[in-house]
Amino acid sequence: MALVDKLRIVQRAAATGAQVHPLHGDEAAPALISVEKVGKRFAARGGAGAFSALDDVSLQIRQGEFVSILGPSGCGKSTLLRMVAGLAPCDGGRILLGTEPISAPVPDIGVVFQTSNMLPWLSVGANIRLGAKLRNVPRAQVEERLPALLETLGLTAFADRYPHELSGGMRQRAAIGQILLLEPRVMLMDEPFGALDALTRDRLNVELLRIWQRSTLTVLLVTHSIHEAVFLSDRVLVMSERPGKVVHDLKIELPRPRGADHVKSDPLYGEYVLELSRLMGVF
Repeated sequence: MALVDKLRIVQRAAATGAQVHPLHGDEAAPALISVEKVGKRFAARGGAGAFSALDDVSLQIRQGEFVSILGPSGCGKSTLLRMVAGLAPCDGGRILLGTEPISAPVPDIGVVFQTSNMLPWLSVGANIRLGAKLRNVPRAQVEERLPALLETLGLTAFADRYPHELSGGMRQRAAIGQILLLEPRVMLMDEPFGALDALTRDRLNVELLRIWQRSTLTVLLVTHSIHEAVFLSDRVLVMSERPGKVVHDLKIELPRPRGADHVKSDPLYGEYVLELSRLMGVF
């Protein structure tokens, strides 16, 4: 980005009282997640050979960053996320959490999928507690964390309700709560709001950003929404057609903390959306 644009960002931040995210420009910070020359192949249906889903994928994500991945359908975005989560093996290359290779799920990494996966016979509170229970987190510790978490998620009044009594957006907030209760270092999100209507999705983007800005979480989000990626992210990675690889890494140097009102009316926001649209081949 040109120096004049960076000066505009700093001036705008000073005028509004906002802050530029401290990670911007700190490229010397150590990587928390490292993906190094990773590939993935799958057998084709009917046994007629195999195909490459991912090829020579490399990227780094620093502690506290919010990074989004955009790319065409079928380019391997979700596959890559599952590999970072330790839910699928690499066929070449390696993925590290700090300096440790990831070959299986680890407590420091939580995953939020597009569907909430809540058990219908358990209350909201019991569903949020479930992951901690399965990981044998001490009950006293869980009960100490839960009230503040429910308040943050806006679910305090719904802790004793059941999933069918909640809206889709509330169920997704509860799914995020299942992960946050475990206090991971990294949260992976695979199109978590993709099945929701546009208004609910926008509201949950604001809530997700508010939660992240108050935490030390590192977030990697897979999304098809360019607007969502720009609004939330420090960086947006663009993947190619299959076999997928990272072909663009765009810094989003909008001031933080961000609110939908001032960010989405900022001309620079529109410029990022336009640039990503071009990179994605929208026009």
